[in-house]
Amino acid sequence: MKLCVRAKLVWLLGLCASVAPAQAQVYRCDNALYTNQPQSGQRCVPVVGGAVTVIEGTRVKGVAATPEVSSSTSEKVDSSSQQQRDAQATLVLQVELLKAQTRHAELLKEWNQGEPERQAIEVRQPAKYQERVAQLRLALQRSEADVLGLQRELARWPAQAVVKP
Repeated sequence: MKLCVRAKLVWLLGLCASVAPAQAQVYRCDNALYTNQPQSGQRCVPVVGGAVTVIEGTRVKGVAATPEVSSSTSEKVDSSSQQQRDAQATLVLQVELLKAQTRHAELLKEWNQGEPERQAIEVRQPAKYQERVAQLRLALQRSEADVLGLQRELARWPAQAVVKP
């Protein structure tokens, strides 16, 4: 029985070895060109050893590839139109700031100074409570970062563009 299994194993290994693909000979030609089919007239030397990996580099784009913008093709916006756009942008920012501040206030209320109220399931499963507290802490940090970011963005606008809602 063991002899039969051993014979099958040897036969299987022999079959796998015969099926393995043969690697073609790789040649290195004059200008660092690697090929498996050298052309007559090229000086090519067979490469001995491991496989050759060729990584093609990126192409350098010429100066002509960068488009030049002339001042005649770009449209200029008059100052009243620009002021109107600025006012609209600050209004959008102020609305977003108001929403973020409201959300932050709701989260602070739910946070309850680090001790949120336990829900019914959390009384029996303290791990769920700890998970909710951690998620609430992260939400508070994100909310605070949002409010601060919007306040910084509004501070960048000129004073006359800031519209009080």
